[in-house]
Amino acid sequence: MRAFGDHRTEEQNTVVRPFPVARAALQQGRRRMTYSAAIPPRPADPTFSELYTPKLVTVLSEGYRMAHLRRDAIAGLTVAIVALPLSMAIAIASGATPAQGLYTAIVGGFLVSALGGSRFQIGGPAGAFIVLVSATVSAHGMDGVILATILSGFMLAAIGWLGLGTYIKFIPYPVTVGFTAGIAVIILSSQIKELLGLRIDGVEPGPLADKLPVLWHALPTLHPLTIAVAGLTILVVAGLRRVRPHWPGMLIAVVASAAATALFDLNLTTIGSRFGGIPSGLPVPALPTLSWDKLVDVMPAAVAFALLGSIESLLSAVVADGMTGRRHRSNCELVGQGVANVVTGLFGGICVTGTIARTATNVRAGAHGPISGMLHAAFLLVFILVAAPLARFIPLACLAGVLAVVAWNMVEKQAFATLLRASRGDAAVLLATFLLTVFRDLTEAIIVGFALGSVLFIHRMSKTTAVVSDVPFVAEDRADHQHGARKPYDEAAANDPDIVVYRISGVFFFGAAASIGAVLDNISDTHRALVIDFVAVPFVDSTAANTIEGLAHKAGRRNIRIVLTGASRNVRQELFAHGIRPPLVEYSPDIDTAVTGLHQAIAANRSAVEAGTS
Repeated sequence: MRAFGDHRTEEQNTVVRPFPVARAALQQGRRRMTYSAAIPPRPADPTFSELYTPKLVTVLSEGYRMAHLRRDAIAGLTVAIVALPLSMAIAIASGATPAQGLYTAIVGGFLVSALGGSRFQIGGPAGAFIVLVSATVSAHGMDGVILATILSGFMLAAIGWLGLGTYIKFIPYPVTVGFTAGIAVIILSSQIKELLGLRIDGVEPGPLADKLPVLWHALPTLHPLTIAVAGLTILVVAGLRRVRPHWPGMLIAVVASAAATALFDLNLTTIGSRFGGIPSGLPVPALPTLSWDKLVDVMPAAVAFALLGSIESLLSAVVADGMTGRRHRSNCELVGQGVANVVTGLFGGICVTGTIARTATNVRAGAHGPISGMLHAAFLLVFILVAAPLARFIPLACLAGVLAVVAWNMVEKQAFATLLRASRGDAAVLLATFLLTVFRDLTEAIIVGFALGSVLFIHRMSKTTAVVSDVPFVAEDRADHQHGARKPYDEAAANDPDIVVYRISGVFFFGAAASIGAVLDNISDTHRALVIDFVAVPFVDSTAANTIEGLAHKAGRRNIRIVLTGASRNVRQELFAHGIRPPLVEYSPDIDTAVTGLHQAIAANRSAVEAGTS
């Protein structure tokens, strides 16, 4: 049976338990504990309608005022400024037209915000899809891409309705870091031709191993002016991010290069010279060419779109949660993403998903809710209605420079280096996923990475398994003073207003990390400290360590101290390898020692504050 107050993950037997501070005596060798104070029962499980209510409805029901609209309008305009050049650049790199990138950002971005389960998610074309979309264009044409996009939308909606979005959280952290870095390498390699102004006879090969020899033989066709424009674009974007981080560096670079091209009639390949410009409006919705053979042919691409879209969108929603302290609804988000992809495909767009960089920009710009994302789509629509003719002067070298910066920013460099140092197992999963993404196939890389991560988990479990004798399956009764002096019960400490203590029981790995993180995120801002007990945790993996690191940074922004207690040597080594060390967190041998020290520190701080105000 499970005691009241347990927060057990659905994935396995890891348990996060609230721990009454006054009776924090640890019972070594037992997987259960007895509570000394009454703990309220868990709230009733949410209903189906509550789980699938879009965040837009939630925000409006809270009371939406003019001040909120102003904040959302400013945030929406800020994101639109960032999304404008990115949408066109990503579409061109994917083998589509810049107009299709804008259609995706407008239609898909509006529906993701209106129907999704994340309060701050911004949808649009994503750099991660460049590899898949360009390969699908080469194999099946643009009709095939649009059909695969619509099919992936139905798949995403089905995944959400069936409640399978939770399983996306099972993907190990090294896998996400590895395939993201691999995608960045492919994006950068796809832009070498435009960055250097190379002329290639025939179609540029897609696979990296085939592409590099072709690019090498084309080096004599370097175009100095193209290189200069691309280089200046990179310098402007990177420089402004360092000295003026709030300025829209990408838009400034694109506008400046387009103005220079128009004024001085520069000999550069532009959107107008290659694509004929951008239409001044949205197309009429239409179905792509349908046939049974075509459906069968594009089905693998549609599955890949759905898999990558679910991963990217939920990763983006998690980033927004970490920045704001809110919680998204995974399955509702996937339903919204599915509808957005179906409708976007009808308008001739390409895959739409949650975009991490634009979502983070939305949060930093002060967005209040999903209306900011809907307004960002409206601002982009105004652009193509009013200023579309001016887009024909934008040099493709400038957009290639923008994508080069995007590719560099996609790589989680610190996380990549940390995982390489953390353990040989994590390094093997990371490198296998990275290399397979670059040289083979993204879907294959994710599957192999997940399989290796699972094997690594089994190996670690086998090393931590121990046989304990004389421990009964059901805990026996014992006398009050059997194990030494008994502490008097302190009613006030059971509901300590300053300190909350949680004990994690069981293996803390990638399958449980998301659920445990959700429990720990619900710590009130009124608490001064959080104690997490690891005495019953045999090991943690890199995904779990990343969860604790994110929680620690969030707690630091809220001025909440975190103390980790009872961590074994192996657990502490894993946490230290991921940077979870003082002063980010504190370590203590047991809960009693940690709580005593925290109470003393809190009391001293209050005395100092009172002395300063008197």
